[in-house]
Amino acid sequence: MNDSDSQHPFTEDTRRIAWSRLTPDQARTDIRAAIARANEDIAAICAVTEPTYENTFAALENAGAGVMRGWLRLTHLRSVMDAPELRDAINELMPEVVTYSSSVTLNPQLYTVLKQAAAAPWVQELSPTRQRFISETLADFRDCGADLTPEDKQRYAQLSTELAQLSQTFGDRVLDSTNAWEYVTSDPAELAGLPESALENARQDALSKGYGSEANPQWRFTLQHTSVQPVLTYADNASLRERVWRASGTKGTGQWDNAPIIAEILNKRVEKAKLMGFASHADYTTARRMAGSGRKALDFIDGLHERVKPAFLEEQEAIRRFAEEQTGEAIPAMRPWDIAYWDEKRRKALYDFDAEELRPYYSMQSVIAGVFSIYEGLYGIRISEKPTAFLKPGDTLPEGAVEVWHPEVQFYEVHDAETGEHLGSFYTDWYPRDSKRAGAWMECLSCGLPPTGQHPRVPHLALMCGNLSKPAGEKPALLTHRDVETVFHEFGHLMHQILSEVEVRSLAGCNVPWDFVELPSQINENWAWESDAIDRYARHWQTGELMPAELKQKMLAARNYGAASFFMRQLSFGKLDLELHEHTERYAGRDLEETDRAILADYRVPVTEQNPSMLRAFSHIFEGGYDAGYYSYKWAEVLEADAFSRFRQEGIFNPATGRDFRRAILSRGNSRPVAESFRDFMHRDPDTSALLRRCGIIS
Repeated sequence: MNDSDSQHPFTEDTRRIAWSRLTPDQARTDIRAAIARANEDIAAICAVTEPTYENTFAALENAGAGVMRGWLRLTHLRSVMDAPELRDAINELMPEVVTYSSSVTLNPQLYTVLKQAAAAPWVQELSPTRQRFISETLADFRDCGADLTPEDKQRYAQLSTELAQLSQTFGDRVLDSTNAWEYVTSDPAELAGLPESALENARQDALSKGYGSEANPQWRFTLQHTSVQPVLTYADNASLRERVWRASGTKGTGQWDNAPIIAEILNKRVEKAKLMGFASHADYTTARRMAGSGRKALDFIDGLHERVKPAFLEEQEAIRRFAEEQTGEAIPAMRPWDIAYWDEKRRKALYDFDAEELRPYYSMQSVIAGVFSIYEGLYGIRISEKPTAFLKPGDTLPEGAVEVWHPEVQFYEVHDAETGEHLGSFYTDWYPRDSKRAGAWMECLSCGLPPTGQHPRVPHLALMCGNLSKPAGEKPALLTHRDVETVFHEFGHLMHQILSEVEVRSLAGCNVPWDFVELPSQINENWAWESDAIDRYARHWQTGELMPAELKQKMLAARNYGAASFFMRQLSFGKLDLELHEHTERYAGRDLEETDRAILADYRVPVTEQNPSMLRAFSHIFEGGYDAGYYSYKWAEVLEADAFSRFRQEGIFNPATGRDFRRAILSRGNSRPVAESFRDFMHRDPDTSALLRRCGIIS
C-alpha cells in the first residue's frame, strides 16, 4: 500500500476497511480518482504493440479493481446504513461508474489488442485457468457489445446507465415504502396468540421509537419480515392479520409505485438484448449459463410445476378443509390472511409441534458456534472472532480492534487448519433496522488470491448480512428454524468465496454461472435438518442443554409438511421472472395485476382476493441481479440435493468428503466449466429427481 492508497479509503486495497472514513464526499473523491487511474491503465493496454499476458489480460484484470472496490463499499453502506446523503452520492456517481464500465468493453482498440493477444502462440503455454480467463474475457466483451456498430455501442452504453439508475430507484422505493408503514397498539387483547418472542420484539421496537413505557407498554409492528410473519402465522385476531396482510401489499405502491419503473426496466432490457441479437432478455442472460436459453429455463420451471402441482393442490385443500372443521363454517375460498394461520394450526395438530418451542435452543451465539464447528471439521479450517470497534469520525481505533460500520457487526478470520494460512476474513451483520435493506446476502468485498511463485497468499474479505430475529430485552437473539437455515445458507456462499484457490479474481469464488452459484449455499441448509448436526448448535440459551430428543423428532417429522406449497411459491417467483423476460412484448402495456394473474393462474388456488402484485417489491429481479435468473434457486437446489446424497452416504461430518467438496467445488470457482466440477465431486451427471424425493413429493 502506498500513501496515495491510504488517502483514498474507498478504493484502498486493504483487508481492514476504515469505515468511519467512508463518507459520501470521500466517495466522490475516491471513485472519481479511481476512474481516472483506470482510464490511464486502459489507455496503456491499448498502446501495447507486443502483447504478453501480463500487459494485456492481467493488466485488464487490475485496471478497474479500485473502481469496483469503491463502488461496492459505497453501495454496501447504502444497503446497511441508508441515508439521503448516501443516495445522493450514489445517484451522482452511478452514471460515471456505468459509463466507465461500458467504455471498457466497448473500446474497439482495447478489444483489438486483446484479440491479438488471445491469438498469440504463448497462450498455449499458460495455465488452464489463465487460458479460460482469456476465452471468458473475450466472451464477456462480446456479451457487452464489443462487436456492435459505433451507433449501437452508444445506445448500449446509454441503456446500461439508464437501467442502473432505474434499479436504484426501484430499491429506494421498496425501502421507503417499507419504512412508511407502522401499526402501534396498546391493547394486549388484540395480540392474542402471538408468541412471547414476537410480543417482546414489538414492545422493544415501540420503546425504541418513543411509544409506550415499561409501565404502560405498547407494541409496534412494521413490514419487516420478522414482524409480519409472526402476525400472519400466529395472531388469533383476524382483523390484525388482515391489517398486516393489506399493509404488506403496499410496498412499491402509492407514491412509491414501482409499476412504471418495472415497465421501463423490462422495455430497456429487451431493447438491449435485441441490440445483441437475442430475441429476449432471458435468452441474452442465460446464453452462457447452465440453462443455455430462456426457453430451457422456462421448460425447467414448467416441468417441475407439473410434478409438484398435484401435491400442492392437495396441501392447500387440506388447509381449507381443516379451517372449515375448526370454525364450523363453510369456506369456499380462503381469505389470504387466514392461510398461514390455519396452516400452522393444522401442522401443530398433526405433529403436536409448535415451531416457537425451538427458539430457546436457537440463540444466535450457539447457532454460529455450531455452524463454525461443522464446517471447520469438514473443510479443515479454523475460524476465530476478533474484537471490533464502531468509530465516529475522529475517534481512535483501539489497539487490536477491527473497525466495523455498526455496533452490531462482528468480524472473524479463517485459517487453514493444517498450514495455518490466513485464507480470509468476514464481517457479520444479522439484525434488521430501518436503514437496512430487506433479505439476507453474502458479498465479497475483496477477492483474494492463492500463493503463486514469489507472491504470498492474498486473503479474501467478505461479509454476511441478514434480517433475523434480534435480541429482545435481556434475552439474546433467539432464532426461528428458518433463520437458522438462512445462517447456514449464507455461510455456504461465504465458504465458496473464502475457500477459492483460483489464480484469476474474475473466475474466483462466487464468480460462477448464476444457476450454479446457489449450490454451495443451498447444500448447507441440509445440515440444519440433520439430527446429529442439530446437536452441534441447538442448546438452550439459559441452561446449555441440548434440544430434547422428542422435540427434535417432532421437528424432523414435520420437515416436509407444506413442502409442495413452499416449492410452488419458489416456482411462481421463477415463472414470473422468466415470463416477463422471455415474453416481454406479450405483457407490454398490460396492467401489472392482470399480468400477475395471467402468468400465475395455474400456480395458485382461489382465494377471496389477491394482494397487489409482489412484482412491485421483487427486488431480486429488478434490483438484485437475479433478472431472468430466479429459476437458479431451484436449478441449483436440484444439483445440491443430489450432491448432498454423497455426504449422506459417506457421513455428514466425514472430513474426507468435506475436503473433496472443498477441492472439487468450493476452491474451483469458474476456473473450469461448473458441470465438470459437479462431475468431479459426484463422478456422474446430476440425478434430477433427488430434490423431489427429499421433499417427499415423489417416493
